[in-house]
Amino acid sequence: MAIADDLKKTLTDPTPLYFAAGTADLAVQQAKKVPELIEQLRAEAPARIEAVKNTDPKAVQDAVTAKVAEVLGAIDPKKIGESAQDLALRGVGVAAEYAVRAKETYDKVAEHGEQAVRAWRGEVSEEIVDFAVVVEPRPERAAEPAAEDAAEEQSAAKKPARKTTAKKAVVAADDAS
Repeated sequence: MAIADDLKKTLTDPTPLYFAAGTADLAVQQAKKVPELIEQLRAEAPARIEAVKNTDPKAVQDAVTAKVAEVLGAIDPKKIGESAQDLALRGVGVAAEYAVRAKETYDKVAEHGEQAVRAWRGEVSEEIVDFAVVVEPRPERAAEPAAEDAAEEQSAAKKPARKTTAKKAVVAADDAS
């Protein structure tokens, strides 16, 4: 039965759909930036092409040769085994860190997707409503504070009458039984 419950939970979880919606929304946001990037590349391209044309191939070859010689000269054959083991252990740690980061990113994108779906549907975010309640006072309270005080006094005066009416209703219901 646990397998059926797990399957039901997996099939009814909307998080992957929200992740897909969030990914699509972020892709659209990034796609809107493409025309600006194309214009920037178009403006910078002539200068970059000119710099490549003016570069001396011999100077580039000398720089690469020097760098390769430096790297190969720094290699110590005795430490290669130790370095390989250290790198393997570091790799495991890095992989675990990336797994945690991937989960966090997945959750953030899914949350963004949920907000995007709400926006597409025309629903208001719960956080925005909570924030609006805190920031904006109710219009009737801001407009007429004196009227509110008067209303509170009247309601305070009527409360005992309401209690007795409620008691009468309870007594009447008991009598009818």
